[in-house]
Amino acid sequence: MRLDPADLPAVGRRWLGRSSRSVAAGMTGLAVALLAAGCGVAGHASHAPRAETPITVAAEPGVDDAPLYIAENDGLFAKAGLKVKIRSFGSAAGDLTAMHTGLANIGFGDYVDYFHWQDVHKDLIAVADGYDAAPGVVEVLSLPHSGIYTPQNLAGKIIGTAEPQGIATDKAVQADKGRVPYSIETVATQSVLGNDGVNTASVTWKAMPSQNLIGALQSHQVNAILVTEPYIYEAEERLGAVEVLDSCSGATANLPLAGYFTSKTFASKDPGAVREFRSALLAAQAKAVLAKPVDAVLAKFPGMDAQSASLVTVGVYPTSLNAGSLQRVSQLMFNFGVLPHFLNVSSMVPSAR
Repeated sequence: MRLDPADLPAVGRRWLGRSSRSVAAGMTGLAVALLAAGCGVAGHASHAPRAETPITVAAEPGVDDAPLYIAENDGLFAKAGLKVKIRSFGSAAGDLTAMHTGLANIGFGDYVDYFHWQDVHKDLIAVADGYDAAPGVVEVLSLPHSGIYTPQNLAGKIIGTAEPQGIATDKAVQADKGRVPYSIETVATQSVLGNDGVNTASVTWKAMPSQNLIGALQSHQVNAILVTEPYIYEAEERLGAVEVLDSCSGATANLPLAGYFTSKTFASKDPGAVREFRSALLAAQAKAVLAKPVDAVLAKFPGMDAQSASLVTVGVYPTSLNAGSLQRVSQLMFNFGVLPHFLNVSSMVPSAR
């Protein structure tokens, strides 16, 4: 019998197209697949449709928020009585400002950006955990024959990485000098480098637009690049790039990467809308355990097509929100000086308070 990749879990089925990827799906994926098949998501009870409530979601399209678009395309928000508009504000800083000023009701993004904002403004409530790490979703890559094949080879080298999105300029400047990381990717990579005995102060981060990273590696402007999908796939295909380290391994394995938040103001004004949004989103994230719905969304994003969508490595789309899991991110941020104060994430999770 021929096995169709579209019928396999989105996490772990990439081995059919990319021999470098290991199989990561197991019984957890099966349990979520049962949810997608119609068993329902906890807390998502059937009820009469509520009056249509408009919600603007600040988000940038990517692998990490594919279920948001699945929910939109499959009419899950509409079934919940919600009129959801997904809008880009250009960056995490733009998304956060939009929420703060009321232009957006819910925002999606890197936990580092949102936790950094919370440390200053203390006005966010967590809505849902959106995307967690799996093997191969955040990597440092180098050129073949570069002599950079292990984490130890990165000592004294320049690593290109995506420019800051939501952290204050002073932090970004320090990060560019290799002292303070400023994204979930750089935080996780610093942790792995340190655990591998690399003096992280000897590594220089060179920030640039994500779309410029592969070209910078090709032209030797940097020695290595820190990238996520679909740039990992593209770098391997175009340049034959090789993995130097997996940034979400060891102590950072399964690290939460990005999530959905709302303001305390909106959560207080319309808790029902937030609740229904969460339920519809979690139903979409349950569907996203299978490759087909994720690939259909990714294939429509700029620079993607059906073939590349089927070959990128996808992380985990959780169907629950766990304050203890998110606390790992906060703790890493505090350890590396990204947060000047310890942030108790449970204060942002309604069920944990």
